[in-house]
Amino acid sequence: MSAEKLKEELIATGNERKAQELMRFFKTSKGSYGEGDIFIGVTVPVNRAITKKFLHLSPTELVELLHCEIHEVRLSALICMVEQYKSKKTTDSRRQEIVDIYIKNTRYINNWDLVDLSVYNIIGEHLLHRDRELLYHWAESTLLWEQRMAIVATMCFVRHGEYDDTIAIARKLCYHPHDLIQKAVGWLLREVGKRDEKHLTDFLDTHHTTLPRTLLRYAIERFSPMQRKHYMGR
Repeated sequence: MSAEKLKEELIATGNERKAQELMRFFKTSKGSYGEGDIFIGVTVPVNRAITKKFLHLSPTELVELLHCEIHEVRLSALICMVEQYKSKKTTDSRRQEIVDIYIKNTRYINNWDLVDLSVYNIIGEHLLHRDRELLYHWAESTLLWEQRMAIVATMCFVRHGEYDDTIAIARKLCYHPHDLIQKAVGWLLREVGKRDEKHLTDFLDTHHTTLPRTLLRYAIERFSPMQRKHYMGR
């Protein structure tokens, strides 16, 4: 049960009509954020079911899959990496290998679904009790996907009641021109607000008059109509 066998099963399961839908949804046309990405039309539930049989793949095989031009194959590699990282049977040294693979191959984790599925489950978990400078480095990156990784990775910290890094990275990225970053920052701020509204309102009270509207809408989505009117109206 090798990486090549996994690719064969995914390709055999593909659906051309679904592939065309996914290419439109993930903006693969010229000039768009997913330009040139190739889809074969495998849904995430089906992908997970197939990948489940290959969770034993070696680091070398995972890198091979991550370098594949087919989006669903890269997704499968990341599913494997997440499941291996989370497994109680995985050694600390193997977890470090998975983290190293992730960091060295960020240019292949090149769409928002790939980032959101994996980064807080691997990098966020890994940094929970470690130095988090990597995320601040990513926030300053010229690579869009590393910038999204920087904020989305903090979901792990938020779920453990730690909000400072999310707020700090949100400050770095909140005026980013791309809506994929604006949405991610707004989403993570909303997650903070679900658990500690004061952290969110303190941030908004400082920045809301100049924030991009997309980001602001995401951040205040769970607020009352009166609160939303207050922040959107100024």
